[in-house]
Amino acid sequence: MEKISVVVSCYNEEKALPLFYEEMERVRKQDFENIVDFEYIFVNDGSKDKTLEIIKQLREKDSKVRYVSFSRNFGKEAAMLAGLEASRGDYVTLMDADLQDPPALLKEMYNAIINEGYDSVGTRRVTRKGEPPIRSFFARMFYKIINKMSSIEMVDGARDYRLMKRKVVDAIISLKEYNRYSKGLFSFVGFDTKWIEYENVERVAGETKWSFWKLFKYALEGITAFSTTPLILSSILGLIFCLVAFFSIIFIIARTLINGDPTPGWPSLVCIIVFVSGIQLFSMGIIGQYLSKTYLEVKKRPIYIIKEIEE
Repeated sequence: MEKISVVVSCYNEEKALPLFYEEMERVRKQDFENIVDFEYIFVNDGSKDKTLEIIKQLREKDSKVRYVSFSRNFGKEAAMLAGLEASRGDYVTLMDADLQDPPALLKEMYNAIINEGYDSVGTRRVTRKGEPPIRSFFARMFYKIINKMSSIEMVDGARDYRLMKRKVVDAIISLKEYNRYSKGLFSFVGFDTKWIEYENVERVAGETKWSFWKLFKYALEGITAFSTTPLILSSILGLIFCLVAFFSIIFIIARTLINGDPTPGWPSLVCIIVFVSGIQLFSMGIIGQYLSKTYLEVKKRPIYIIKEIEE
């Protein structure tokens, strides 16, 4: 039979893992028994709790369970890549251990690939129930901004939870860039994708690892990874202020010739200098972001380091 690889990124998920495994086994027996084989690949992303111990316990009682354990925390992007590279299935799905990615949708996703001819099936949330309003607002704004800037379409509310054929997985694995933004990579490789919508599901246990600051940095990662528009924006701002400064100089010279050299105007001058300096620093910061990404890429450091692996 064909096989589905379930890749699960885990960081301090000792409370959620048993519940996740129990729910996945229920879905497997109910919807996939004698239809397709399964393997579970748990990627321990440097957890500081008993996550790895629980994964090993699951491995002892179920031969379908495999795991990869990092030497430290490398982040979810690295964990997903490691899971994809370790997968052996004809189809691969990425899931979170907190059950915010409903396993019950897997049957519908599988049918869409088998019966409707899609290469991958993604999921997107149509609501953000349970999230802080400020986070939901900035999330929606992020998708609007990045879709204006990038030629790659980012689906609002898209989750990493998706089921992919092996050829899609191989295409994603072939992208070896250090600065990874998977939602953009999924769109970049293309292929026929169907989207399944569902209501937001809150965590079954534990606490979210994504603070507002981490999400903000992740958003910047996505923008700089898939758009050079900020660089163009900084150039346009620079050109605009050069023109403003040029006409201001002409105005000042003309006014001085007509009215003499009045002393008033220092406060407005200081405000202009500070404002223009802020624009310059803003533009330099944008350029610095791109330079930092280039710096990390050219060093060719590994995206993750494996401490322990169970085949």
